[in-house]
Amino acid sequence: MKNNKAVKLLSAPYIVWAAAFIIIPLLMVFYYGLTNRDGQFTFANVLAIQQTEHFKSLYLALILALISTVICILLAYPLAMILSSLKGKNEHLVVFIFILPMWMNFLLRTMAWQTLLENDGVINTVLQFLHMPKMHIINTPSAIVFGMVYNFLPFMVLPLYNVLNKIDINVINAARDLGANPFQTFIRITLPLSVPGIISGITMVFVPSLTTFVVSEMLGGSKILLIGNVIEQEFTQNSNWNLGSGLSIVLMLFIIISMIMSAIFDKNGEGNTL
Repeated sequence: MKNNKAVKLLSAPYIVWAAAFIIIPLLMVFYYGLTNRDGQFTFANVLAIQQTEHFKSLYLALILALISTVICILLAYPLAMILSSLKGKNEHLVVFIFILPMWMNFLLRTMAWQTLLENDGVINTVLQFLHMPKMHIINTPSAIVFGMVYNFLPFMVLPLYNVLNKIDINVINAARDLGANPFQTFIRITLPLSVPGIISGITMVFVPSLTTFVVSEMLGGSKILLIGNVIEQEFTQNSNWNLGSGLSIVLMLFIIISMIMSAIFDKNGEGNTL
């Protein structure tokens, strides 16, 4: 009994923190999203996603988020396999070096890409020095994808590395002893066992890619509006908290779907990076 009381006392600060910064803000979002300016109940703010400009921004956000997630998978899986194949002190050192850029401020990392991709930036300066034509990447969807992949790639690598690192090498050796070639071993052993990490990585990359507004604002030059930019503008520029909250509720549906998928395919939390 004493231990239970001690645990409850130790969990009190987290309960207070969760109530203040998670539960109460969510309740406020639902309140404003399901009411009008007069405080009357309505679904108009949620159904506003059907408007052309809102639906277009949501569609573009979904497409760019999917593209970024697929690119992250293609880049992260081989890298995670290389990291998991390292043993000894070098393994932790390489992982540390990889996650080191994440310690830098998110805005600074995005500004670095802005400097690289702008018309008179580093990349075009090098191309001009080599007497090659300039590339117009800044303020395009491609620039936004570059920023998303760079910022969210570690969130794909770490769960994959965590899962691949847990695969018993004896299982791999047994498959090879039974005559399986490397491709068959990967398809029948490695890939199925790494599904929890893949699902976890998809969730951790797709959700922030879908909801981001900073990357698209800085690398898209405010010319390409994603659903996150529309919501941000409704709160900060138009002071329409009701519409902004209603559109946020729509985004929550995609987040809930991602969480359900993660819970189904990663029941044991194997893709957890912690």
